[in-house]
Amino acid sequence: MNVRPLYDRVLVKRIEAETRSKGGLFLPDSAQDKPSEGVILAVGHGRLRQDGELEPLAVKEGDRVVFARYAGSEIKVDGEDRLVLKESDLLGVVEA
Repeated sequence: MNVRPLYDRVLVKRIEAETRSKGGLFLPDSAQDKPSEGVILAVGHGRLRQDGELEPLAVKEGDRVVFARYAGSEIKVDGEDRLVLKESDLLGVVEA
């Protein structure tokens, strides 16, 4: 199933959290934080302005982004968890 976000929304795949601590101990699922980084899989056409024109988004597919921990809506796509966020929920792009 393909999902194309509308307007200023993006579809994000979370980057998996580390299962070990810095000291090498394994962390149980209950002790792990939700990752707040991900990769953009799809973007909408842009933000709809007051005059009816579309303003393109500042991010593109493949960008690695940081977002607020509890932002967006979680959905299942082909049995995998994905996150739909507004562009304004993104905190930044991770430069390589």
